[in-house]
Parts: sequence; C-alpha cells; structure tokens
Amino acid sequence: MPSTIAALFRDADIIEKAEGAAAAAELYKRWIALNPDDPHLAPAHFNMAVVAQRGGDSFAAINALRDALRIDPDFHPSYINLGRALEDQGQAGAAVSQWLALVNRLPALNGTTLRHKLMALHQIGRVLESNHADAAAEDALRQAIDLSPESAQAVQHWIALRQKQCKWPVVQGWDGVEARRLLANISPLSAAVMFDDPVFQLARNASYARQSIARPPALFDHAARRCERPARLKIGYVSSDLREHAVGFGLAEALELHDRSRFEIHAYYCGIAREDATRARIHAAVDGWTDITGLTDDAAAARIAADGIDILIDVNGYTRDARTAVFARRPAPIAANWFGFPGSMATPYHHYLIADGHVVPEGHECFFTERVLRLPCYQPNDRKRTVAPEPPQRAAEGLPEQGFVFCCLNGTQKITPQVFGAWLKILAAVEGSVLWLLDSSSETNARLRAMAAAAGIAPERLCFAPKRPNPQHLARYALADLFLDTFPYGAHTTASDAMWMGTPVLTLEGRGFAARVCAGLVKSAGMPDLVCTSLEDYVSRAVAIAEVPGAAAELRERLKAGRGNSILFDTALLVNSLEALYDRMWEEFRSGALPVPGLTNLTAYEQIGLALVEGHEGDSIPPQLYAEELARWSLHEPLPPDGRLLTAAAAPPPRRAAA
Repeated sequence: MPSTIAALFRDADIIEKAEGAAAAAELYKRWIALNPDDPHLAPAHFNMAVVAQRGGDSFAAINALRDALRIDPDFHPSYINLGRALEDQGQAGAAVSQWLALVNRLPALNGTTLRHKLMALHQIGRVLESNHADAAAEDALRQAIDLSPESAQAVQHWIALRQKQCKWPVVQGWDGVEARRLLANISPLSAAVMFDDPVFQLARNASYARQSIARPPALFDHAARRCERPARLKIGYVSSDLREHAVGFGLAEALELHDRSRFEIHAYYCGIAREDATRARIHAAVDGWTDITGLTDDAAAARIAADGIDILIDVNGYTRDARTAVFARRPAPIAANWFGFPGSMATPYHHYLIADGHVVPEGHECFFTERVLRLPCYQPNDRKRTVAPEPPQRAAEGLPEQGFVFCCLNGTQKITPQVFGAWLKILAAVEGSVLWLLDSSSETNARLRAMAAAAGIAPERLCFAPKRPNPQHLARYALADLFLDTFPYGAHTTASDAMWMGTPVLTLEGRGFAARVCAGLVKSAGMPDLVCTSLEDYVSRAVAIAEVPGAAAELRERLKAGRGNSILFDTALLVNSLEALYDRMWEEFRSGALPVPGLTNLTAYEQIGLALVEGHEGDSIPPQLYAEELARWSLHEPLPPDGRLLTAAAAPPPRRAAA
C-alpha cells in the first residue's frame, strides 16, 4: 500500500494504464479506508472520482466528490467536477447549484480562485442555455467577462447568446469592458453572422486558430508517401454532425454514392453519443466508422494515421465539437475544408477549400488561405429525404387560415436589425400577411413581437414554428408562400430544404462566403431572379411576389418542375466532381505541389478590421477601406508584400446593402 499521497497518485496511474480504471479506483478506496486521518484525504477522494468517471462509474464518482467536499469544503475543483457529473446524469439544476455554491464561496480572488470562479460561471452559462434560460446564462457569462475581459471562451459564448436572443446591438461595452475588446474575441461563426466582411473574417479566423489550437508536440511526416495514386484513395471525413443534423442530412447520399472501386471512405465521428437513423445510414455507407469522441487529440490523430488516410476532410470547421487540433497534427498528407463551415480555416494545416463558382467567384481567392477548388455546386443534398406524407394544417402550426405566409426558418441568431427592419416593411406593405419564424425562447419571441408592435405591425402577425422532427419539418414548408432569407449569414441547408419542398427562397447576395451560399443555391436551383443586390430590391421583390396574383404559385411550380434537373440536387454530379478534386489533390501532393496556406499580414488585417467593423453590425465593409487603412498603416509600420488586398481592392466595388 502506498505510504504517501504522492506515491498513491503514482501507483494508481501505473495500475490504471496496466489494468484499467476499476483497478485504480479500488486502490484509492483501500488507501482511503486505511488512512482516515491523512491531511490529503480530499484530493484522494477527488482523484478516485476522476478515475471512476473515466471507468464509466458516474455514481461512484458523484459519491467520491461529495465525500471530498464534506472533508474539505474549500477543495474547489470538486465543485466543478461534481456539477459536471450531475449534469451528465440529467440533473442540470443540481449541477448549477454546485457551481453557484463555488461562485459564492470565492469572494476573494487570486489566480487559482479566479480560474475556478470563471470555470464555474462558464459552466453555469452553458447549462442554463441548454435548459432554455438564455437571459440567465447571459448574465452568468457577463459576470465572467467582468472578472476577466480577455476570457475568450466567455466572450464568444456571451456574443452568441445575445445574437440568439436578438439583442441589438449585439456587442455593447460597459464600464471597464470596451466593445472593441469584446470584438477582438468574437468567434468565427458569430463574426460571419454579424459582418459581411471577408477580410475581417479571414483575419479573425486566423487569430482564433492561434488562440484556441495549441502547437502540437509532434507532426506526422508523409514525405515517403509521395507516389503514384493508390488503387483506392483513402478519404476520411471528420465531423461531429454525422447524425440527425443539417450536415448529416446533407452528406448521407453523397457518402453512399462514392465509387468504392477507386475510393475507400472512412468516417471519424466526434459528436454526441446518440443513435439515430441518419447516423446508422452513414455508418452503413462508409468502409470504416471510428468514434473519436473520447480520444485525445494525439490518440485520434494516431488512429487516422494508422488507417493510412490519404485525404482528410474537415466537415466541422469552427463549429461545436470540432477537432481542429487533430488536423494540426497532420495525420494525413492532405487536409481539406468542406461543407461544415462557411469560410477559410486560416491555418497552416488546411491545404484546400472546396467551394463553387458562386460562393467563391474568380477574384475572391484572396479571402482564403487555402487553395480554392470548385464543384458545380458545393453543397451536397440528399434526394432520399424522408418527408411526412401529410402536410400539417395552418391552425396546427399557429398560422391564420388566410393571408400570404412569408417564412424564415433560420435560427434566430442569424437575424440582424437591418433584415428584421426589411421584414417589417414587407409586412406593412402586404395587408394580411404574416411572418413565420422558427420558435425560440418565449423571451426572444416576445422581444421580436414587441419590436414589430413598435413599428406599427400587429404582434400576432409574427408566428412561431415549434421544433419538429425533420420529416414533419420538411412537410410544413407546403404552408409557406415565400422564404425570406437572412443577411449577411444566409440560409444554407435550410434553403435547400425549402426549395426541395417547392418553397421559393428570396435572398440577398453579399461578399463573404456565408453571405453568398444561399444566392449560389438559388441560382443552382434555376431561380436567379430571386437573388437581390440590395435591401431595397429585396423588399420590393418580396412585396411584388405577394401582391401579384399567381406569382408565388408560378415560382413554386418552376421549382418543382426543375428539381429533377437542377445542379443543386444533382448529387451524382457533385460526387463525381468531388472525386475528381480528390484525384487532383493527390497529384499535386505527389508532384510536390501541395499548396502552402498564405498567412501573411493577417494580424495587421485583424487590427484594421476591428476598427472598421465596430459599430457596423450587419453592414458590408468595402475592401477599398482596407486598402486605404493598410496604406496608412504601412507608413508607420511597413509590412511584407502581400497581394491579398491588392486583388480585393482591384475588383469592382460591391453594391452595399442599404440600411
């Protein structure tokens, strides 16, 4: 039996590696029983809980953590872990209580207590949001930011929560916390929602990668693999969304259609532990399925390398549960960014971006560090979508029996004040019409209705669609006359779903990736006349479609008639084109021409961008402003040559969306 706590920790680690977590937990239990007066009893209970949790015995972990707190109520890590263990058992209220107990126990702050308090507040915010208490979650995160304005995780979550609640302006400073300081920590997705500014997005994405992805201890070397194309290229798709999720729905048929005589397909899943029909379908479609959720980044990368993957596809990007750090270890010789994230990864280890000529037209390559390769339409679609056989009735969905139905079933986080203002103008112009939005929290729904009422629109003309299983959700598109897109982050898979069901989509084309996807999808569906160039155009076109008899019905018939022949829904064409790109990637690697991502001057661009975007939520920032600011910057601090902004500034100035 170990004589000291240090020896116990050492021996338990050795035993766990050799015999498993249960054996190590048993050693802790015996040592605790034989050393009841040891001053380190609380840490022993804590470590026993950690080992028990790793071994899958959550209830033993909960009991051990409670014992640790009974022995030493000031052993703060026990509150954090106990709250998380209770949350895992569905006890969200009890989890929040543990973290609040820690917050209230830490009035005096030093380095350690500050770290624990921040961790507890962030956990509180996360769990409260997951339980639809968005305002309370926002408050907890604001407390965390007050304590540490540079806490990137708290700032990113706080901004995302305010976007989701339609609290405008989203980024507002307060005493001791400047708005620009908050913007300096905005997440890539929130930046794409807030600004149509591909230069700032690129620079911010690069900064985010540097902040959040540590330099790995070692990289895999693939120089010896430069050879002729193998008979079957091994393609690995890494995603947390290979399940009942927009990405999983879109990818399912594409993965089924890969040419197995020339490609071996592997899926690396890193999402929630839940079985569903889409996950089972994808599992059956691939040659290899590996759940890397519980693996460390090193272990996951080692598994991918051991599988001999030739091309690794990042289908997460900077989204929830992404495993970007696995890509940083370079487990495959080639890495590409596709479908999961609308923008550049801006890392040294993503070589390619798979797009199309709509989302990344010629001349826009300067907004991406990856080499841009193009498909006919970059978005995969499942032509085998399951749709409920009978569409619901209007009353069942909270819609009036009469009147034109405008809808936008994007998440509320994509709504900006400019777009919402345009929607209210449309409602004011079309008598008896309603706007059908995706249901959010009761507070957010009430906030939107109150803003409508303040603009003279009866609040009941905003209707809210409750969450439904995907087959029922698709079926109810039959009740909508026209889908009104958001801007600058437009509908992606939501737009494809609407058009598959015959609902026309009116969109506004911007400059950034997220602001161009929907326009590309609409054009690929054969409906280019529904792509607008300004908010005025968007409003007048929506009003005309609603007021001209038969206009919406004619658009619906055009969509249905062209569905079988449109590029948007030609999944076989997409897969054939994708496989041709994979062949090209391998040839460039084999010949020593693998692209080197261009990361020059991005720190300077971010600093310039922060000054330009502050106070301009929802606006499009012309690239000429960057060129002017860069020229002034260079007078003071000359920068290495970089053609990125020169290319952007030389392009014709975009038509700015009107306020």
